[in-house]
Amino acid sequence: MNTAGIIARASAHLHTLPGKIFDVIDLSKPASTEAAMNLAKVVSKLSPLVGNMIEFNTCEFLNAQSEFQDFGKWRRQDPGFPDVVFDGTISPAPGFEIKAWFPLATEITARFKDSRDHFLDDRTYVAMIAWLPEFVIFGKPKIIGVAIASGHSIAIARDQHYHKPPSYVVCEPENTSKRTRNLQQTNTNGFKWQAHDDDSEETRRLKHAEKLIRSWGRSGRTYSSAIAYQSQIKTLMGKFGNYRADTNYAKMDRIGHTDIDAFAQDVYAMPYQGRTIGEWNKLLSKGSAAKIKQALADNLGVTHR
Repeated sequence: MNTAGIIARASAHLHTLPGKIFDVIDLSKPASTEAAMNLAKVVSKLSPLVGNMIEFNTCEFLNAQSEFQDFGKWRRQDPGFPDVVFDGTISPAPGFEIKAWFPLATEITARFKDSRDHFLDDRTYVAMIAWLPEFVIFGKPKIIGVAIASGHSIAIARDQHYHKPPSYVVCEPENTSKRTRNLQQTNTNGFKWQAHDDDSEETRRLKHAEKLIRSWGRSGRTYSSAIAYQSQIKTLMGKFGNYRADTNYAKMDRIGHTDIDAFAQDVYAMPYQGRTIGEWNKLLSKGSAAKIKQALADNLGVTHR
């Protein structure tokens, strides 16, 4: 058994999770559609708690599979990367970064900012685990879908999607390996070019930035985590000072990864308690109060009053 074999077997087990109920919390059925509407506004606040519980339970679930016991044991890391790692005789040690997703949120809020340099040996995969309460806004958490992808492929897709100098640059973290574990930096960051109010000055600055990038050679616009290239990016940012941090950088549904996008589409198209999940998302976020109350009464049996 090797790293790829452990990843493949664990992935197969994780793909059996859809339909599983996590008996960690149980939201009571609202007594009225009015109460249900109030619950619908705040149920997403459970995401951090349920996300952590999914990480705990995923680790326990994998350890319950007897085929891993001869090689080692799965262990949750908090803090640490990845969330779940396999300690044992397998080298390099395989692991999974767990990204829980509540699909009634406006978007996939989980981020993937880890540097591509953490995935060179392809030991770490990302497990996206979508969940909802059994009855959309009440009941116990239920796993509704799982997608697994190479962390390296996601990091590459992210860097290629975002890095478009000079309009947008991605920067690697500094070398913090000598710091204590909780202070080490592993995340990339994205920065947008911030335009000046003076159009003529802005045009001049952009031309100078483009000229600087051309001086780097044919690969100047191709992202690299190499120290030399990162030094060039820092020079660009320091010279023009037009950049601001992008607060939406690296959200999973903005990365442009084919498998993640397909997974999101499949989840939104999934029938769930009388409507597709995408329809529930749209209704609860943008629907009128009358339509929401009617749907809660018709599909979830909540008293309409």
